[in-house]
Amino acid sequence: MDAAEKWHEYPTMPEVAEELKRMTDIGLPIAAMSLLSYLKNMILVVCMGRLGSLELAGGALAIGFTNITGYSVLSGLATGMEPLCSQAFGSKNSSVAFLTLQRTILMLLLASIPIGLLWINLQPLMLALHQDPDVVQVASLYCRFSIPDLVANSLLHPIRIYLRSKGTTWPLMWCTLISILLHFPIAIVLAFTVKLGLAGLAISTFITNFNAILLLLCYMYFTSQPTESSPLEDEQLLVHPPPKASLTCSLSNEWGVLLRLTIPSCIAVCLEWWWYEFMTILAGYLSKPRVALATSAIVIQTTSLMYTLPTSLSASASTRVGNELGAGRPERARLAAVVAIGVALLSSLFGLLGTTLGREAWGRVFTEDKEVLELTMIVLPIIGVCELANCPQTTSCGILRGSARPGIGAGINFYSFYLVGAPVAVVLAFVWKLGFVGLCYGLLAAQVACVVSILVVVYKTDWEREAMKAKYMVGKSDNTLAHEEQTFLKCEEGVGFLIKGVE
Repeated sequence: MDAAEKWHEYPTMPEVAEELKRMTDIGLPIAAMSLLSYLKNMILVVCMGRLGSLELAGGALAIGFTNITGYSVLSGLATGMEPLCSQAFGSKNSSVAFLTLQRTILMLLLASIPIGLLWINLQPLMLALHQDPDVVQVASLYCRFSIPDLVANSLLHPIRIYLRSKGTTWPLMWCTLISILLHFPIAIVLAFTVKLGLAGLAISTFITNFNAILLLLCYMYFTSQPTESSPLEDEQLLVHPPPKASLTCSLSNEWGVLLRLTIPSCIAVCLEWWWYEFMTILAGYLSKPRVALATSAIVIQTTSLMYTLPTSLSASASTRVGNELGAGRPERARLAAVVAIGVALLSSLFGLLGTTLGREAWGRVFTEDKEVLELTMIVLPIIGVCELANCPQTTSCGILRGSARPGIGAGINFYSFYLVGAPVAVVLAFVWKLGFVGLCYGLLAAQVACVVSILVVVYKTDWEREAMKAKYMVGKSDNTLAHEEQTFLKCEEGVGFLIKGVE
């Protein structure tokens, strides 16, 4: 066994510590940013409650509708750019990363058009589903004023992923902190002082997001530096312009690669996001729907808070794995994956301890209702056990994104949550009469099936092959003209040079 093979099997402790430090430098600001976003959502709900019960009900309906039909879709589409950007930065090919940013923003803006039309027509849609007319009217108002937030998210998600893939996460956190500190007074003034009510809260949300975009753009502008290689490349293209067919084929291939990554990423995000809405809908059909729905709201808030850590680990793993694969260092990509999963397994224990030992105190933060509190104390330990699977599963999804394999994650999420979790939840809740507890056991079954499947995929990964794929997808050629001619020849043969990289 040579030295390289030995390192591949047995990384030293200093190497593990170095990787852990790199991952922490990326992940800590992301975790803080997730907590800040959670705080912003809490402020929103609290303000809705202060406006009145009708506004709270209508706002809750609107938030659920916008999450399902809009925000989850945009977030999922944006994550498709992660492997391209992280691997491009790893290979020092920043032009590919910037082009990916531009194309993703354009794609999200186009996707926002049908989403916005759907939000405008919320009222007739909900009335056709026999929802309360007064609640629907309030929810429709909130949705209409939230449409500009689609534009904000179409810009904000890609910019955040672009900077994160570059390893620039601390400026992300500071910009988010400043925008959210401004969010609270803006929301108070618009909702209560100017008396815009729920519309004011919707306006405050997209103002906050546009503030974050402005701060990030200012940071990017004042810290950007021109690349040394760009003048030479431009000169080569001016002297020897590539054939028109070459440019057309290359452009279509690059868009094809992006779409082949964004669509599965969107499906994977939406499938998991929609599961919690599915569980809430089922809770409304139980024998005590009021208690079940109230407990469901507490569970969703709990999982949202606990999800901040897996999200940061997933983002760190995606960035580190993508950077190392793009740099042609498969052994370091493997180390990054192992360290990320190890940290995820360890950190998941804190979620279990928190939901088990602090379940009563946490439940009382939301309610004093005896029935709701009692059911909450029963299900929170189950949610803690779910976290033992959720944290490594979410982190492994980041590893798959970093290695440009989001389609595998989408397939695993589909069969785990909807072919395993959903039937188990329905049988336990309605056939075996376990009620809301049965729904939580269904979530547990889905998480276990998901984590086992995805860990097997990560374990069997051929990192050398993934590094070769990254080279084909974002690798920087020494000779631009030769690269274009090679692309042209590949297209003539019917084999897309860039498409080959993700197969």
